[in-house]
Amino acid sequence: MVILFVIVAVGLAVAGVMLVRGQAAARRRELDDSKAEARRWVERLGGQIVQLTGTDPASRQALADASERLNAAGSQLELASTTQQAQLATQTALEGLYYIRAARIAMGLDPGPALPGDAERQQAGMVTEHRKVDVDGHTYEVSPGPGASTPHYHPGGEVDGRQVPQGWYSQPWWKPALIGGAAGLGSALVFGSLFAGMPGIPDIGSWESGFEAGQQEAFESIGYAGFDDEFDL
Repeated sequence: MVILFVIVAVGLAVAGVMLVRGQAAARRRELDDSKAEARRWVERLGGQIVQLTGTDPASRQALADASERLNAAGSQLELASTTQQAQLATQTALEGLYYIRAARIAMGLDPGPALPGDAERQQAGMVTEHRKVDVDGHTYEVSPGPGASTPHYHPGGEVDGRQVPQGWYSQPWWKPALIGGAAGLGSALVFGSLFAGMPGIPDIGSWESGFEAGQQEAFESIGYAGFDDEFDL
């Protein structure tokens, strides 16, 4: 009886060890796969940057932003020790590729194949008309496409907990330093002035609450499906 008990206990212990080892191996494979995916997008971004040279302020700025994302994605990939960290590197590289597409659009080139969209960009909405407003003595412009007065592109997504719609801007107002560090009030004033009533973009109340309210209604109002064809101008 004692021998049987020992055999069972040993068997359970061995099974437990094998289970733990199997789970660890699965996590390593998942991490390796995620890092390989991230590396693919980072290398694609790097190759695009090498091939392009900006010919106007809008394309040069977009390429500069793409280069920043390349550096960030490379660092994130190098330090990634979890699947989530590797996936973050992928998202950063993809954002860089959105800037590449923007640069190509600005230079009158074919934007290339569509890129994967994501929920965050969809939630941010996209600029559908040109507007010019004055807020606290500063002039801000926004447009669906690049122009001499709107050379700063944003692919759409979250900045400091708030969403910035995809479009072209006269300046990157979403960076708090450019509006006296007023990440809340300053950005809210600009957002409210630029996008009041614009289809597909929630009102200032929803924006101030972090876009949790009113998103579905905003997208349904224009039948918005995603970002895969956002550059078909």
